Parts: sequence; C-alpha cells; structure tokens
Amino acid sequence: MRARDTFDAVNSAAAVLADAAAVFAGFVLATAVRFDSGWIPVPYGRPEGLYSMYLPGAAVATFIFLFVFRAHGLYLRPQTGTYVNKIPRIFKATGAGVFITAVIAFAFKNEADFSRMVIGIAFLTVSILTVLERWIMFRIEWNMARHSRKFNKVLILGSDSVALHIKKTIENEPMLRSKVEGFLRVDLDKADEGIAKEEILGTLKDLDEMLEQGKVDQVILAGSGMGHDGIIDIIMKCEKSLVTFNMVPDLFRVLTSSMDFQSLNDIPMLGIAKWPLDNFWNRALKRTADLTGAALGLVLTSPLMLVCGFMVRRESPGPMFYSQERCGEDGRTFKIVKLRTMKVDAEKDTGPVFASESDPRRTKTGAFLRKHNLDELPQLWNVIKGEMSLVGPRPERPHFVEQFKDDIGRYMSRHVSKPGMTGWAQVNGLRGNTSIQERVKYDLYYLENWSLAFDFKILLRTFFAGENAY
Repeated sequence: MRARDTFDAVNSAAAVLADAAAVFAGFVLATAVRFDSGWIPVPYGRPEGLYSMYLPGAAVATFIFLFVFRAHGLYLRPQTGTYVNKIPRIFKATGAGVFITAVIAFAFKNEADFSRMVIGIAFLTVSILTVLERWIMFRIEWNMARHSRKFNKVLILGSDSVALHIKKTIENEPMLRSKVEGFLRVDLDKADEGIAKEEILGTLKDLDEMLEQGKVDQVILAGSGMGHDGIIDIIMKCEKSLVTFNMVPDLFRVLTSSMDFQSLNDIPMLGIAKWPLDNFWNRALKRTADLTGAALGLVLTSPLMLVCGFMVRRESPGPMFYSQERCGEDGRTFKIVKLRTMKVDAEKDTGPVFASESDPRRTKTGAFLRKHNLDELPQLWNVIKGEMSLVGPRPERPHFVEQFKDDIGRYMSRHVSKPGMTGWAQVNGLRGNTSIQERVKYDLYYLENWSLAFDFKILLRTFFAGENAY
C-alpha cells in the first residue's frame, strides 16, 4: 500500500501564505504610491487615519485574491512545466481579483470610500510582487523536489517509442518526484533501442507479482494492441492493490496534439483539443503584440537596415531587398521580404533548393547577415501587413510545401496560424538543411502551448540563436 506523502500539500499551503503576503503588500504599496509617494497629486489631501482605513480593506482583498487564485488552479500540486508558462495565468488571476475587489469596494462605498486609483495601481503592484514571489517559491519547490527522495515508483507497460518517451518525460520533470522502475513487455515486438535490456523487467505475466510485492505505486499502460478485456483486467488489478493506473490513448501514436475530453449527456468523447490561437481574444492579444513590436522594431532598426542594404549593394550588384513567395496562414501565399544574401538569380540553374553550410551562392555580407538573423529585419513590414507574426512556424516555399504535405504527418497543421519571423524550431537550431520532421514537432509544440510569455521567450532567444544559420 502506498504511504501518504505531504510534500505537495505543504508546498500548496506555503504558496497560499506567500501569495497572501504578496497580495497584502501589493495593496499597501499601492496605497503608499497613491498618497505618500508624491508622484500623484492628492487634490483633497491625504486622508486621516489612512492606513487604519486601508489595511483592513487590504486584508479583505487578500482573502478575495486567494479564492480567485484557487479557482484558477494556482494551488494545484505538483506544478509541472516551466515557470514562464505560468506567468499569463498569474496575470489573468490578478486581473480577476482586482475586478472583483473593485466591484465589492463600489458596493460598500457608503461604508468606506476607497480610492479607485489605489485599486488600479494595485493591479500593477500585486502582479509584480506575486510574479516575483511565485518565482522564488517555484525555485524553492523545484530544488526541494530535485533533491528529495523519488516517492512515486512507476512501472510502464510497453517497450516501444511511446514507453521510452514517457520515461524521459518523467525523468525530466523533478516536480513529479517519480522514478521509472522499468518496463514490462506487452507484445512480441522488439523493444525500442533506447531502452536498455536491464530495464525490461519481464512481461505482462509478471505484473501480478510486482503488484503483490508492492514494488510500484503507479502503472502506465503505453503498449498498443491490447484488447478491451485486457485493459479492464489491468485496471482491476491496480485498483485491488491500491496502485494508480494511467494509460496513453492509441491516438497519441498518430497525433501529438493535446486531447480534449467532452461529454455528450452520458457519452464520453475524446477528441483533439483546440489550438490556443483558435480563441479570438488570444488572436487579438497576439496581433496587438505583433503590431506594437513590429512598429517599434521598424523605427529602431531602419538605420541598421540601411547600413546592411548598403553593404549588400556594395559587394554584389543587384537589389537591396529580395522577395520570395511563401505559404502563410491557411496555406495562402504571400511575398516575403528579406535583405538579399545571395547572388542575383542564385537558383537559376538549380531550381528551389535549401541553403547549406558554406553555400557558394551566398555573398560574404549575406553570410554575416544570416548568421546574426539581420536579413530577416524587413519582414517586420510583413508583420504590419498581417501576413506574418513576430513568432510562429517559419513560412516555407510552395514548392517544398507540396513535397512535405503528403510525406510528413501533420505538416499542414503548421499553417493554422500566421508564420513567424522567428520560431520555436529556429531557436532550437532547426533551420536550414535540418530534419523537417523535427521542425514540425517543434512547430506543433509551439502552437499547442502558445502563450504571450512563450512568444517573449522565443524572441529573447532569437538574439542568441545562430546554430545552422546559413
């Protein structure tokens, strides 16, 4: 029988206390900024007994925020994934908390006339303090989990590539505090070459013995081809031994998308989850960030583009800019604009081909521009026109799209959103003459896990991404 573990419960309780301190401090700071900083005029003078009036209000607001944070799942443990991906949810929860606080303050304005400006400033102060406090708590939890005993012993049923992927995912997530004990074969197929022989602990016939001896706390079924009765039998055995049971749907072997569970009255239905950018407000937020960033980028980089263009013209006769047809959102074509990095008519004799390392078609200036991603700067105009985004899957030429869409699974799913000047695949070195299959995996991961914070992370990494930039 599995022993009780309080690690996650303690971390969750600590998060509640830390959030309470951050929210309360945020409201106190907002009050000080409004009335004591001197930054904002106070037409009617500083209220008497300022903090004796506002501190109880801050306490009430703190309780409101804690309930809102709980409703947004901020106290669920273990908190897996990166901290950056949690920031948008923190801002969303903070905004909801400020809104509810403002409504309650307005409803009781006859009893206590709180400044609406304080509540508005509190959105900024509480957000900053909460993000900082949450980052500290995340690092503490992460380090504690990394150095603590692996509490959850996992047995994987299956030995194919999916089983190996499960093992690697568990090992790379210290917050789970789980250890994969090994694999049991469920079919006669050869085990994945990434699984060592000593990791294969037997076959499905050995499951009963391992459950009886209490060697595992969780069983994950990854093997395919098992019938309905066989799965039910495993579930009942795990339930009898008080062992957690999970299974990977067979759809995972065909699709990499997140799954969406819905219920039609009493009929459960499993399907493919919608893309985050299918949501109108997410698209509007991304478009706003694109327009702001592209406009600012054009203003700041125009002098640099002129210098780069002069260098291009000086070394190689021909136009400064290069226009090429690419496939964009929903497969629609558009003309991408870049600083020219190759000789004029570089593909006259070869037709469309990928650039390669030490490509003889490149100019010296072009090699420098590509290495530092400077040739992409004119695409800021494509972003403003709405043909591209700052971040997204890189657009490909129609010639190659026709080749890849039938040969590479889910390739066309890359076109569900606007292509980007930079992307998750590019900052991980997947550019130029590299694996298209790997690029698609990274592109789909980005589309399935999109957030504004993820976009900012990719933009920052772009400045340091020079691998395979030729």
